[in-house]
Amino acid sequence: MTVTGECFCGAIQYQVRGGLANARSCHCSRCRKVFGGAASAFAELADLAVFRWTRGEQNLRRYIGASGWGLGFCRTCGSALCGLHRGKVVGVTLGTVNGDPGVELTAHIYVNSRAPWDHIDGTIPRYAEGLPEQSQGSD
Repeated sequence: MTVTGECFCGAIQYQVRGGLANARSCHCSRCRKVFGGAASAFAELADLAVFRWTRGEQNLRRYIGASGWGLGFCRTCGSALCGLHRGKVVGVTLGTVNGDPGVELTAHIYVNSRAPWDHIDGTIPRYAEGLPEQSQGSD
């Protein structure tokens, strides 16, 4: 499967060959600030997936926290495009995917820190913190 995506202004575009996996929505306060909403929605690159920027990589700005985890975003429109670990793309934000990403959310994480106005509906599992096997930092 090949997935494509882009930022709001279209200055940056990407392609993932091999698809996405482990889609989830994070309700932590940091994700609310980055995404300007109740939660983020993101998916990891599937095993053996190949990620590449197809347009505008020079417009990408990176924020990397002390733990090595961070985000890549467009310097023009501010769209958060990807998750980074030690500078390497490890996942994409689902809101930037063109069409069907080939995955659905499988978990809500960090729900104990969700905003008081955030009401989560549906039957997707909810975790007070990260996933039990999750090793991502909280930067």
